[in-house]
Amino acid sequence: MTVKPATLPGGTWTSGDLTVARFGYGAMQLAGPWAMGPPADRDGALAVLREVADLGITHIDTSAAYGPAITNQLIREALQPYPDGLHIATKVGANRDEQGGWPPARQPNELRRQVGENLETLGLDVLDLVNLRLGDAEGTVPGSIAEAFETLADLQREGVIRHLGVSNATAEQVAEAQQIAPIVCVQNMYNLAHRHDDALIDRLARENIAYVPFFPLGGFNPLQSSALSAVATRLNTTPMAVALAWLLQRSPNILLIPGTSSVAHLRENVAGAAIALSAADLAALDGIAE
Repeated sequence: MTVKPATLPGGTWTSGDLTVARFGYGAMQLAGPWAMGPPADRDGALAVLREVADLGITHIDTSAAYGPAITNQLIREALQPYPDGLHIATKVGANRDEQGGWPPARQPNELRRQVGENLETLGLDVLDLVNLRLGDAEGTVPGSIAEAFETLADLQREGVIRHLGVSNATAEQVAEAQQIAPIVCVQNMYNLAHRHDDALIDRLARENIAYVPFFPLGGFNPLQSSALSAVATRLNTTPMAVALAWLLQRSPNILLIPGTSSVAHLRENVAGAAIALSAADLAALDGIAE
């Protein structure tokens, strides 16, 4: 089976030998509440993943920390043998505690263990893309990432990782990672209301590096904006659709990974992201962050 993303909004993005649909899928919501435990509807979760492939989505974002291990196991059950052209991105750098927290785990031995867990639970010999998760639950945290990122670069040289990226990183940490090994993506919080990475996105676009916003709709606190609602009403669509479409039009290197545990919602997200925003719409939306 070969997935073909040609009909998805935004087309494709290529960085080196890696080509993915700009409209991807984030698997975090397939686990239980707060990404802990199994889903309430296992068959429904598997159906979502199969629909992801059927729609031509070639970029799935996951982590062994989701569940833990639950989303990776679901991906393996639903999609293995994996379709040609499908790329699975995962993250390392944090564990889960019994309270559902995300304590950092970035020592070399911890990172090697997490890479091994992702390989095992996904049923892979090589991981397409591994992002080093930095900071904490509150956001980015300044500081050197050299030891942790050098560990991932070593694993890349050993042949178990193809491509590297960073997540929840400051611009300085992105630059530090680039001094150690090439990166193909940065995965940070970014949306209509939180545009602190505007300059970084533009720099990465010039360097042919993808920018993958998490919480594109505000995360656990959904975006609330009269300007966003007004544009959605004018276009007879939802604020979520407008926010996704805006991200695709913001820069060609932005890749989307909205998550959902519903097949119907997945289809709605794909359709919504294809909305064309006018110059007037974009001007109104750009004012949200001011």
